[in-house]
Amino acid sequence: MKTPGRPISQAQNSESAMPSALFIALRDLLLAHKDALAVVHDTDTHFYANCNVADSKGKPQFFGAVKVSANRHALHFMPVYDFPELLAGLSPALKKHMQGKSCFNFDVLDPALLQELQKLIEQGVRCYKAAGKL
Repeated sequence: MKTPGRPISQAQNSESAMPSALFIALRDLLLAHKDALAVVHDTDTHFYANCNVADSKGKPQFFGAVKVSANRHALHFMPVYDFPELLAGLSPALKKHMQGKSCFNFDVLDPALLQELQKLIEQGVRCYKAAGKL
């Protein structure tokens, strides 16, 4: 059974279109922590942010991104890669959207999943702050 929500349209994915509601919602989850982030890209189809604190070699540390492709929206969230214990309480519904170790793919706007993602991102931010990455 498909997760309830609003499907994205192909027109919402094109570079010339306005950003989709799903893209805006995912980007806003990351932007809620913009004071600790260095935003690298912020367009209608691509958001990319590094941590404000550089790594031990002085290089930017990736924090998260949202990217629109042909038929999906990908949310990349690095804290779950660095702290895999954050995934322990993940619901089966959200786990179905995972690809790899730190990417979540969506094709519909689901408020319940967005709420769970918001909590996950807040936990990840706390872990990164405690580790001195933010």
